[in-house]
Amino acid sequence: MQKLPRPFYDRDTAEVAQDLLGKWLVHHATGREMIGKIVEVEAYIGQHDLASHASKGLTERTKIMFGPPGHAYVYLIYGMHCCMNVVTEPAGNAAAVLLRAVEPVQNLDGRTQGPGLLCRAMEIDRRLNGHDLLSDNFYIVDPGRRENLAIIKRPRIGVDYAKHWAKRHLRFYIKGNPFVSKI
Repeated sequence: MQKLPRPFYDRDTAEVAQDLLGKWLVHHATGREMIGKIVEVEAYIGQHDLASHASKGLTERTKIMFGPPGHAYVYLIYGMHCCMNVVTEPAGNAAAVLLRAVEPVQNLDGRTQGPGLLCRAMEIDRRLNGHDLLSDNFYIVDPGRRENLAIIKRPRIGVDYAKHWAKRHLRFYIKGNPFVSKI
């Protein structure tokens, strides 16, 4: 298994999103190694994207999105669920990929179909906000298995407020995978 290098993340966000499908998210915590295969993602492509947190500008919450690529942007929604994004593109672009679902590979308990459930199962919380994904305890790897993935493109979920951005096909998932959160 090869850890993804920084240049992998320093590219167009929609391309990174699709390339993350099939990769493994790895988190070492509570004395165990948890691994999930990434099967569903959404791209948020900068300040001009009205569905992105960055559309409100640089804030204490969004500063990680504006930072260098290859870091985790972890935030709380509804006051109770964490969601994890992977920061992409050069610093200042405020782009990221939301991880929506993983297929359990190793040591995952509970459901993983949905961003909040994924974070709960993988013990990802706000303490990992800003964490470098090239670290030794929280990272993404290429498992070295070559799969021919059929990728489905759809509008993102839950962003109806984002006007024309709500209809953009920036949600990507592996066709037929039973761990995709919502069809």
